[in-house]
Amino acid sequence: AAGTKTIETRLWATAYRGPLLIVSSKSPDIYPAGYALAVADLVDCRPMTRADEDAARCERYPGAYSWVLANIRPIAPFKVRGQLGLYEIEYDLQ
Repeated sequence: AAGTKTIETRLWATAYRGPLLIVSSKSPDIYPAGYALAVADLVDCRPMTRADEDAARCERYPGAYSWVLANIRPIAPFKVRGQLGLYEIEYDLQ
């Protein structure tokens, strides 16, 4: 939500480009676990390289994809019921 991590890593790629709701993991169970915290624009998705490690805040690992984020903006936190993969929720981006 602070905008310092500009690459999110996943073991799968996506062709989707556009706004993403950034939601904190439910584990560990500490506040703000399971809350939407920010909105970011997904602008690229590519195999992760060593050059991505600083922006991703993790080392490259086998099969990793870099989801490149831009225009990260914090929002008022609200609880979200998470799911695996990309999914839609009702949220006004205004």
